[in-house]
Amino acid sequence: MIHDFIFGVYPYLAGTIFILGNWIRYDREQYTWKADSSQLLSNKNMRMASNLFHVGILAVFAGHFVGLLTPHSWFQGVGIDDMTHQWIAIIAGLVFGGMCFIGALMLVVRRLTNERVKAVSRARDNFIIIWLLLTVTLGLLTTIVSISHANHGDASSMIALSEWVKSVATLSVNASLIQDVSFIYKLHIFFGMTVFLVFPFTRLVHVWSVPITYIGRSYQIVRRKRVRTN
Repeated sequence: MIHDFIFGVYPYLAGTIFILGNWIRYDREQYTWKADSSQLLSNKNMRMASNLFHVGILAVFAGHFVGLLTPHSWFQGVGIDDMTHQWIAIIAGLVFGGMCFIGALMLVVRRLTNERVKAVSRARDNFIIIWLLLTVTLGLLTTIVSISHANHGDASSMIALSEWVKSVATLSVNASLIQDVSFIYKLHIFFGMTVFLVFPFTRLVHVWSVPITYIGRSYQIVRRKRVRTN
């Protein structure tokens, strides 16, 4: 019963709150729609941590989206068999998941130990970055299991997870599809779904305000004031 709820009902509960929460917050609380950057308070290692985290998490999300939602036949149609697909997922997960882990760990340490940043941090700021760190840690642990499966030529877990995600996306969820996959995968999925559940109540909403038009903006003219010296 617990399994069926978490993997049959919880995805839609988290998804509904994700959609409605973002909509309501944007409509009613636009002054809270921001990243709350603390870079002005302390710039030490901020650029490296932020870049590693953001590049890593965006790549991981894109990899999950493409890898799990692309029809199985499409990969085979372009000559990518199941084991090649699994090794691509493992290598990409280790590279970009590792980047995200290092960046998130640096951000957590900074937020909990830097007195200036700590003084302005809210509980939900600390919660979401720690939760994301735990989520990516679990994701890296799943690669250990995946490597073991790949070494034995077993892609059944990857296929089962992909089919379950597709069943959720097509509103025909079947929790039994992942009944037999390793517990570490299930724990990672639960943590990942919970990120979407709490997303509207955190600083993560700033992702929707990514300045895409910034790339094509007009040049900004900056004139330096000349100061006369005697």
